[in-house]
Amino acid sequence: MVEEKTATTLVSADNLTCIREERILFDELSFDIQAGEIVQIEGPNGAGKTSLLRILAGLSRPYAGEAKYKGTDITRCRDEYNDDLLYLGHLAGVKSELTAEENLNFNLRISGYDDFETNQILAKVNLSGFEEALAGHLSAGQHRRTALARLWHTNCKVWLLDEPFTAIDKKGVEELEHLFLQHAQNGGCVIMTTHQDMSIIGDDILRKIRLDYRFI
Repeated sequence: MVEEKTATTLVSADNLTCIREERILFDELSFDIQAGEIVQIEGPNGAGKTSLLRILAGLSRPYAGEAKYKGTDITRCRDEYNDDLLYLGHLAGVKSELTAEENLNFNLRISGYDDFETNQILAKVNLSGFEEALAGHLSAGQHRRTALARLWHTNCKVWLLDEPFTAIDKKGVEELEHLFLQHAQNGGCVIMTTHQDMSIIGDDILRKIRLDYRFI
């Protein structure tokens, strides 16, 4: 008899309610996200997608309910969760006065990594030859790739990504999709927002959580 393996719940929402400027974005929202899942938070602008990601990242508090990591409220396991979390917001978070290499080096070191080759990582996001270029002189797509380069060197299981495909060309999107699949296969999870269609991660793989704009 073969024993079935039980999936590990990494991130969960327990009756989350979010209110912004006296408007309810979502209420009593509950879900569990397992290791190995790729999840898209979808919905129109203003429905609360970014607000939900920020709550799941521990950057904002919900009006009610709990965001949990492995079954524990993230406020009670913050150190463990932060060690296992990689969050990239809608803005690239790239310092214009630093080079692409310096930006990556800074972000990896503050995340606790000290053994990496920045040139090899930047090559994976098609920034070879731009390592010493000031970020302020790079295009929007190159800014985004500089930020996303961290995904190629991380041990974090939980990836929260707000519009990761913004300003990324078709080839870059496909490379990211392959990376997401690899991360999921290795026991991590990817939770993202995007308005862009994907060509590799189809509906048979992608799980969607829908938020709808509320007019009350």
